[in-house]
Amino acid sequence: MLSRLTEPETTAFLDAHPEVEAIELLAPDMNGLLRGKRLQREAFPKLLSEGVRMPGSIYLLDSQGQNAMTLPYGSADGDPDFAVFGAAGTLSMVPWAARPTAQVLGSMVLEDGAPWFADPRHILSAAAAPLQAMGLTPVAAIELEFYLLSPRLSRDGAARPARMADLKITPGQVQVLSMEDVGDYDALLADIAAACNAQGLKADVTTAEYGPGQFEINLTHVADPVSACDRAVLFKRLVKSVARKHGVVASFMAKPFAEHAGSGLHVHLSLIDTEGRNIFAHPDGAIDPDCGLPIDARLRHAIGGLRETMAESIAIMAPNANSYRRFRNDSFAPINRAWGVDNRTVSLRIPRSDPDALRIEHRAAGADANPYLALAAILAGVHYGLTNKIDPGPMEIGNAYERPPGRLPLRWERALDAFEDGAILKSTLGAQYHAAYLGAKQWDSEQHHAVIPRHDYEWYMRTV
Repeated sequence: MLSRLTEPETTAFLDAHPEVEAIELLAPDMNGLLRGKRLQREAFPKLLSEGVRMPGSIYLLDSQGQNAMTLPYGSADGDPDFAVFGAAGTLSMVPWAARPTAQVLGSMVLEDGAPWFADPRHILSAAAAPLQAMGLTPVAAIELEFYLLSPRLSRDGAARPARMADLKITPGQVQVLSMEDVGDYDALLADIAAACNAQGLKADVTTAEYGPGQFEINLTHVADPVSACDRAVLFKRLVKSVARKHGVVASFMAKPFAEHAGSGLHVHLSLIDTEGRNIFAHPDGAIDPDCGLPIDARLRHAIGGLRETMAESIAIMAPNANSYRRFRNDSFAPINRAWGVDNRTVSLRIPRSDPDALRIEHRAAGADANPYLALAAILAGVHYGLTNKIDPGPMEIGNAYERPPGRLPLRWERALDAFEDGAILKSTLGAQYHAAYLGAKQWDSEQHHAVIPRHDYEWYMRTV
């Protein structure tokens, strides 16, 4: 059961911030988007006692923020309310707010106190339980890539990189790791760093990535998967909000430009035992002859499980129509189930590191993925691999894009079919949520397919 906000924690926070006038209660939905309510200071006690009532259907909205008509939730069941309570450890100030405002994440429970089946925080907590029953604690860190874009589209309706006030031209070159690019956006990035510090979101590295106006900011690791994802969704909100103050759009869209790299959500994962030891590191420090690192057999087994479950996981890692435009050759987005050491062309990368920091970097998810669901799917694969001691096969040396996708579904409809047919995630997510996610995304896919894009006219109007 997830820990709730307590009266001592709330009192200490308000004593430290007596200027607070309002608090925003935030609930992550199926798409990882934060929904909720703004409460006046007088309503704070509700977060601790009776909870704040919200419709259970808000967790199951489609990408447009509407009820999926294929689901029996929303108007179909009368759209009942349930209580949302504040989550422990998530109370912080909102530096960009117009008046002194705090925020807190929340989780929904039923009338008897049982978790609401569609709350992603509860889903991830349940997904971690089988590993915890083995005496293992997941340690996770999340890296998020995003673009800084102009709020105005081009004449042909395409996105454009943002031009900051002191720049005379719009960035157009790909200058990976360019400190000039970091400098061009220095004021905005500095405000992001300051807001992270104010909210206790520990981010340690900022990198100019493979697209104009594209950046990656790394959140530090934490030995609590739910907390790692709490940080990720709050970080996305923070970046978008700070960017808005600067008159630009921070987009976590998976593929805003066809000609440039997409944006990913990379999850770094290790497991520690009850003695605090990283089980992915060989206990005697023996060097694996293939990897050149002191890896334990359990790291191989974890990778084997992730390879086995990747096909049914793609619908979670790539939740939207645009997500699948990211999967292209030589794009630094994976297109198969390959694994390897210090290789950015694979799906499952082992970064070179000290034994204590040996970990798997899961690179399949786009920045538009719900981090709770993505990490839940990853934990399911790791548990499956460990319990069944799955051999991952040989690692990839060189360019993994030269290998075929194999069983990996890289189109939305095929990914949803693989998700529907899979058994492992159905057990992890729960049959009820598995069916709801499938139904919502099938609805989303049908709605998107019904829209005629501009290139249909360019390709077919005069030629067929």
